[in-house]
Amino acid sequence: MSNNTGLDFERPILELEKKIEELRSLSAGEIDFTAEIKSLQSKLDKARRKVFKSLTAWQKVQIARHPQRPYMLDYVGLIFEEFIELSGDRCYADDKALIGGFATLDGERVMILGHQKGRDTKENLMRNFGSAHPEGYRKALRLMRLAEKFSIPILTFVDTPGAYPGIGAEERGQAEAIAVNLREMMALRTPVIVTIIGEGGSGGALGIGIGDRVIMLENAYYSVISPEGCAAILWKDKARAADAAVALKLTSRDQLGLGLVDEIVPEPLGGAHRDPEAVAAALKERLITNLKELTLLPPEELLEKRYRKFRCMGVFEEGIEE
Repeated sequence: MSNNTGLDFERPILELEKKIEELRSLSAGEIDFTAEIKSLQSKLDKARRKVFKSLTAWQKVQIARHPQRPYMLDYVGLIFEEFIELSGDRCYADDKALIGGFATLDGERVMILGHQKGRDTKENLMRNFGSAHPEGYRKALRLMRLAEKFSIPILTFVDTPGAYPGIGAEERGQAEAIAVNLREMMALRTPVIVTIIGEGGSGGALGIGIGDRVIMLENAYYSVISPEGCAAILWKDKARAADAAVALKLTSRDQLGLGLVDEIVPEPLGGAHRDPEAVAAALKERLITNLKELTLLPPEELLEKRYRKFRCMGVFEEGIEE
């Protein structure tokens, strides 16, 4: 996937890439620029390592929001086979921001659910920028109960700035829909694996975020609120989003250290959009491995482990340092 949309901190890298491409096009003629290209390539490799090995929390948020980052349906095409989308919550409507259906993973039938963003303005309006309405979460619950009925594992993919906060969504019970999902997912008698592939924002992420295993891509983020929202509340200034990103401890390393996720899937330098196939292959391997482990557990043990996993979150000790 090409990187036509660069972030501010990527400019030195993009400039070198542009120069290399220009020299390669000129090399098609009589002049040989092999030596110059080799020199620039060496500088490019050093620049990439320097920039991407020391990313700030805010820069990781920007990568998680990159418009060319793989979305849920991209991973569906790269990881699964025989995807059959199922629509509607049987109460109000079909929400295109949260999609799901049956698929096959390594020869086994699974139920997959996830937020889906758009690539252009028209698709983003249809997908509501990945911010689901209550009917989206009710559709997800309907499909999860269907999977439970037939003892089919559930795989969810989180990528949302948050649940849609509009008046219509609130009138139709947005908070209640998410709350019911939290309760019901905790009691599902079938394995559930959650993967945070991009943005993991607020209750919108939690609505499909309860699982026996929680996997997070390296440059994704997971947070109770967006950095901009946090900055607006704490400092009355959205411009301090970078400070908020640090305070929120929303990066994959922070989340792993806090015990909120179980493992991290590495990404290539620059983010998942640089090599979607490699990231998908690594994620597929982790999904298959985790599913094999979870399907060996009887339902009672599965539920007990899931309960203990989330019950232990947020436990801390206070003391006076001598």
